[in-house]
Amino acid sequence: MDDTAPAQRTDTARTALVIGANGFLAGYLIAALHRHGWRVLRGVRDSGRALREDERAADLARMTTPEDWRDSLRGVDAVVNVAGILRETGVQTFQTIHVDGPLALAQACVDHGVPRFVQISALGQAEDGGFLASKHRFDEALLALPLSAVVLRPSIVYAASGSYGGTSLLRALAAFPGWQLLPGDGHWPLQPVAAEDLGEIAARAAAGTQRGIYEIGGPRTMTLREYQTQWRRWLRIDGTRAIDFPQSLVSLQVAISERLGRGPVGETMWRMLRRGNITAADAPVRVQADFGHAARDLPQVLAATPSQVQDRWQAQLYFLAPTLRLAIVALWLISAVAGWLTSAATIEAMTAGSPMQAMHPVALARATATLDAMLAAGLLIGWRPRWMLGLMGISVLAYTVVFGILLPMQWLDPLGGLAKNLVVLPALAVAWVLAYRR
Repeated sequence: MDDTAPAQRTDTARTALVIGANGFLAGYLIAALHRHGWRVLRGVRDSGRALREDERAADLARMTTPEDWRDSLRGVDAVVNVAGILRETGVQTFQTIHVDGPLALAQACVDHGVPRFVQISALGQAEDGGFLASKHRFDEALLALPLSAVVLRPSIVYAASGSYGGTSLLRALAAFPGWQLLPGDGHWPLQPVAAEDLGEIAARAAAGTQRGIYEIGGPRTMTLREYQTQWRRWLRIDGTRAIDFPQSLVSLQVAISERLGRGPVGETMWRMLRRGNITAADAPVRVQADFGHAARDLPQVLAATPSQVQDRWQAQLYFLAPTLRLAIVALWLISAVAGWLTSAATIEAMTAGSPMQAMHPVALARATATLDAMLAAGLLIGWRPRWMLGLMGISVLAYTVVFGILLPMQWLDPLGGLAKNLVVLPALAVAWVLAYRR
């Protein structure tokens, strides 16, 4: 509910630079800024291509001095920083991405007269992990600068129109066939906020003069069980029964994912969930009073956006996508082992009397087995998965065409032989589509 007149007519000539513009939350913030009449520049990391007209360089890991940001801030009236990482990899550390880079940016705003800075932080306790601790360190440093700045610390952020990371996982758990799956017994309190509401508040903050830290959450507290049940009902999946997974098993899975550097939920997020992620009691009233906008309740948000079949596909493919990828890796490794271990006599007997007899079939089998192993290894470690899957599809298509023409009896192999490739090829295509999750 808004208590003030629409702001979109008041900010027409202003320009906002959004840091972390390719992220999930940034899309909703950018949409809100556009609704309010802002010209939006997207702060992006160097991708090796020329920047587009609406892009500015914004590599927090490398732009760690105020001078590095001078060109990026040219003509900018407000900065909105929504960049963040849940895990550290290489130069992408909590200290550089959450503290050093943003602090250099904020100091550059002071030096070059950029009048407003909006920081999207996170709600929680610093002792829950490096992610939160680093976010909060920068929050305090930002507010100590001679700069008009405000910090927004949202609880769990969701969107009916899409999901990413941990919210995708929770939606998938809610959509599990037969029973929804709950970590623990689902009693932990949350105060989820819609991404659209966070975007609206951030857009108003960009044009405002509020200072300090604001905790952003929905109008009431709900348990994780209630949160999941609301999503299951919205997805139009029958059944309210749930399987409660022991915390010890979830903790083990989180620890493994953390060591592997993969998975949507790290140890920090798991600690935050178990502690409960709720705002101060007066936070919603304070936000509405100062920004003129109140975050909506989850049922209200879901009622305004009916689910479609694509939403159920996305939720129920969540676990199938990695399962399919692992199955493909296993199939390629088995194929590689078979190509290496099948005796030369067997290979020569198989190709006897066919045009392949003159094509050095034993050497060809060993070479294709090596190729299969390399593709499987690349896909397993996640190195350019679409390249790996594309090369797999090309190789299967080539095998099918060549063997289908030169060894046509393989089509009638009682165990499937070439005929199985008619299923493998579309399976690879589905895996290729699902490989990109942003």
